[in-house]
Amino acid sequence: MGEIEQNKAVDSLLKEMEAIAAQMRELIISMPVYDLLGYLYAQRMIKAMAEQSISEELQKVDRLEDPIDEMQFLLEYVHAVLASDIPSVETEFDETKCVELFEISHNLRMQAMSFAMVSSLNTKSGAFGPDTGDIECQAKLNWVMLRGSRYQVLEGEFYRYTLEPHNDVLMEVYGVDAADIAEGFQAMADATRSGHANAIEELMGQFESAQAFAVARREPLKDVVEAWAADNVEQSKDASRAMDDVFRGGIANVSRHTKLPPMLLADLAYQRGEETEFFAAGDFAGTPYRTLPARKKPLIQLDSDYYAVDPCFIRDAGYRALLYNLLQRKPDYKKTFEDRQKTMSEAAFADILASQFPDATVFQEVYYKDPANKQWSENDTLILIDDVLFLVEAKAGAAATISSPTLDFGRHAQSVQDLVLKAYKQCERFFNYLNSADEVPLYHLVDGKYGECGRVRRADYRVMVPIGLTVESFSPFSTYCKELPQVEPLLGRHAFISLSIDDLFVLKRFLPTPGEFTHYIEVRQAVAGMRRAHLFDEFDHLGAYLKKNRFDQDIADQLKDGKINMVVWNGMSDIVNKSFEGEGWESRPFPTQDFPKEVQKLLGALDGTRARGWLSVESHIRDLGEEGRSNLAKMLCDFRQTLDQHPARYFVLCGDGGPLFVWLQQHNNLIDWGKVNDKASAAALAVRVSNVVGVVAEASADGAYYRAQSFVVHIPTERTEENAHIYEDATRMAQPKRTVNLNQPKNIVPSEKSKKLGRNDLCPCGSYLKYKKCHGR
Repeated sequence: MGEIEQNKAVDSLLKEMEAIAAQMRELIISMPVYDLLGYLYAQRMIKAMAEQSISEELQKVDRLEDPIDEMQFLLEYVHAVLASDIPSVETEFDETKCVELFEISHNLRMQAMSFAMVSSLNTKSGAFGPDTGDIECQAKLNWVMLRGSRYQVLEGEFYRYTLEPHNDVLMEVYGVDAADIAEGFQAMADATRSGHANAIEELMGQFESAQAFAVARREPLKDVVEAWAADNVEQSKDASRAMDDVFRGGIANVSRHTKLPPMLLADLAYQRGEETEFFAAGDFAGTPYRTLPARKKPLIQLDSDYYAVDPCFIRDAGYRALLYNLLQRKPDYKKTFEDRQKTMSEAAFADILASQFPDATVFQEVYYKDPANKQWSENDTLILIDDVLFLVEAKAGAAATISSPTLDFGRHAQSVQDLVLKAYKQCERFFNYLNSADEVPLYHLVDGKYGECGRVRRADYRVMVPIGLTVESFSPFSTYCKELPQVEPLLGRHAFISLSIDDLFVLKRFLPTPGEFTHYIEVRQAVAGMRRAHLFDEFDHLGAYLKKNRFDQDIADQLKDGKINMVVWNGMSDIVNKSFEGEGWESRPFPTQDFPKEVQKLLGALDGTRARGWLSVESHIRDLGEEGRSNLAKMLCDFRQTLDQHPARYFVLCGDGGPLFVWLQQHNNLIDWGKVNDKASAAALAVRVSNVVGVVAEASADGAYYRAQSFVVHIPTERTEENAHIYEDATRMAQPKRTVNLNQPKNIVPSEKSKKLGRNDLCPCGSYLKYKKCHGR
């Protein structure tokens, strides 16, 4: 499309949007507010129930037609109109007006989608290089679509954690602490999520009570209702509130459904007519491309109560509005506030994911002298666990700008500059420092003096992950940051990942073990290093991982097609979102990748032992596809069952990711590391590979796995007198009709007591480290 044609199309779409928005405003103003809310929330419930009942095939329909997102869009407009207009003379409720309102709302949403695409067509360059136009389009689309399908059960957890540092000031200003506020925000979310069901259950209970009352009096129900109400005052009030919840939008009444103090609710709420910008004269008046009032304050005051008309901005808009008003009421708290936010955000990664980092070495606020400029530099959090290194740079400020990407896309891009690039540059400096010497010292700053607190060798780490952490999610930019020309994999191979505290509460549930979490991060990092491969947010990445495991390889295959300019995966997060549905979500197991029971036992033994190199073996096993996992399980089971006849068995599994050499050792018998190393080396020569992952597992024939650990497989490069026996063994293993799964002699290996290793002896696993620094740790 040429520039002139594009401008005409954009102008036409803009005028159409403004006209439709004005129609919506007039319709909403003309209707009784409580009846309108009751009708809309009833329709929302009906559509949600219908969505749950449709088939999976129908659920794959494009999300532009998602009825829940359609309803969410309309509710946000109702909030905008209520915030912008004082109450007018209301007419009687008219359902035909509501039907018209739904149609007009749908039309406006479709026009806004078209505008997003047309207005971005000729953007050829910008902050995201040649992909700026595509990202600008996605930003505009997401601005309109928002987050209507978001789960709403972790609101309390988020608020409790992020507000706890400010407990004393919250008590002073509002009379409640972080736990109370968190409970209130969760109650808001629960009321809109399950309020209808609870209210209907209450009404059914009261109806049954009234019926029993009528039967006891042997009178028709209609004749005893007033008498029943007089005898059951509290139950009658409960029934009245339930009726209000069902028919007059009462589930959105946060004054009723939370214990939050009125002062706090007032700080989060608009009074009728208080908002003056959304419908003000000028371009985009009343359209979705102005900032919806719900992004500023999520509540509305109606009469003496406060309502959460829009249920999906409670987390982000509420969090920002609360902290803003806290500082407005106590401006002298600003410096302390910033210090506490910084401390909280810097500790969050290691704190929230503590179960994923057992026995890890965690450094907070580490300093080093930058070899490039000889100045002291600081990094927030360094986590060292086995052969994996995490470097986390936290940014405590608000992640998302509330300015429209249409009115000011540059400001959106600047948000990325401020949050992503600053963290990226700090990570880059540290990685360059790691690369400046074989071993580098780390320092803490205490009383103005730098004291060494540890040393790090880059060579010790198979995986190194630089992470930028924000308090709130700011998708899609967090996942699009890899398109910035300045963002390249550090040291040429370690891609940068942007996460939020919001994300961590979900990741810790779905990836509860160190092996699961670090393997996901490895795959996630691979995707983070792929330009032109887009998933909307962290939960799309998580869903893709749960469904496809090495989804980075699938995307890489798609990108190899020269006809494809960009790969976009939509809807992968459904497996994550659905896990939080229903009242019993906390008691149900979360989705996980499928592993045969025998392989799970081996992974459990690796996790339980946690000897040096264990995450490398876990990663190798988790890389296996369905067939590889099944083959590994069968071989483990077959050979493990013979351990009551043989002290040790071994085999090589070839396939996904390279060969895996497995040595199964009868429990309570000393491992002959010399034989293990020789057999592993011979197996590597037999299958003619340059790298083999080795694992030794102590097990018993009845199926128990007691310990498992990795070991280094050394592969000879030339035959000598000393290793001739290894080459001869490899020749036998490579013979036709012969497998590497050879039986072991039945002689019993001497017990461990007769061959006890000294802590300063070389570790027999072949690492050439002292036993105390390797498997003896």
